[in-house]
Amino acid sequence: MALRLSKQEARRLAVRGARLDADLDSAPADVVELATAVAGLRVELTGIVAPAAEHVAYTRLGPGADADELARALASGRLFERNWVLRPMRDLGLYLAGMRSWLERAGARDWVEANDGFRRTILDRIGDEGPLTSREVPDESVVPWPSSGWTNDRNVTKMLECLHGAGELAVVGRVGRLRVWDLAQNVFPSVAATPLDEARRIRSAQLMRAFGVARDSIAIVPTELHGFHREVGELATIDDVPGRWRVDVELLDELRSAGADAELAERTVLLSPFDRLLSDRERVARLFEFDYTLEMYKPKRTRRWGAFALPILRGDRLIGKVDARSDRDAGLLRVHAIHEDEPFAADVRRDVDAEIDRFARWMGLAVARD
Repeated sequence: MALRLSKQEARRLAVRGARLDADLDSAPADVVELATAVAGLRVELTGIVAPAAEHVAYTRLGPGADADELARALASGRLFERNWVLRPMRDLGLYLAGMRSWLERAGARDWVEANDGFRRTILDRIGDEGPLTSREVPDESVVPWPSSGWTNDRNVTKMLECLHGAGELAVVGRVGRLRVWDLAQNVFPSVAATPLDEARRIRSAQLMRAFGVARDSIAIVPTELHGFHREVGELATIDDVPGRWRVDVELLDELRSAGADAELAERTVLLSPFDRLLSDRERVARLFEFDYTLEMYKPKRTRRWGAFALPILRGDRLIGKVDARSDRDAGLLRVHAIHEDEPFAADVRRDVDAEIDRFARWMGLAVARD
């Protein structure tokens, strides 16, 4: 028989899984522990407000979070990057078997083989000169990458990404928005590859823990994992919420052991649009009854909340969005609007304003409200 949860219990489970309910005194010790706890930190360099991974670190580690620590952890080999997600190096073995079949799955094997000389030249150049960006690698391809999209004829970038996907190159840093590439053999420790099914089970368990409760669907985060492993989580229903769900039983037991009436601290925090809590927009809509879309790719005239509106989490409720933009030249976080899903009480308004001020200070900015 499937487990049964109330909607509030499910929301609390989601918040706890994302490590957003904890007092900062019990927060992860550092960015590596954080990447473990939330099953990876999304790399999104959009500078409208703050880069995603750094923003997520602030929301869990607090104002003392060092925005440069992620770059240092990547450069020192404590984290590695895979599919635009930063992961603890201790998990490398879970991805090695997938790297071996990546070119086939990406439909790139024939193109890479047709450009094998180009491939070997890149590896030799990095081996001789050290880590390089794409701008430091000449295009010596024989066959251009065929695409009708933005990757058309971007042969250097595509080959670097193919070599990364296949486990021959690793990202060790960035110069601006450009990735810095090194030979994987210089970066990755010598570890055994976990067999594919076992790796999928472990990765499923990690993601299930970070979700707490998730839709039982293959469309949760398809860029990270194509559905949950059959042995991970327990099926559940949620009162007044449609669909099949899967929960992390250990996390649910922790929540229930605190008692059904235990108060969740009403911590108020501004989330990155790429926060783990928001990974599955359908879950957000059903559990939190929160209408949200990232609108930075929409024409300005069609936006409702702003190009990069930040969801506001208070306790176990998503209560609104902050339309803001970082103006680093002026040293300001420009707050254009605060969208209240329901009118804020005076104490809620005060807490939201205080969090905006804290967030701005962490970025080294002052607040300018329109």
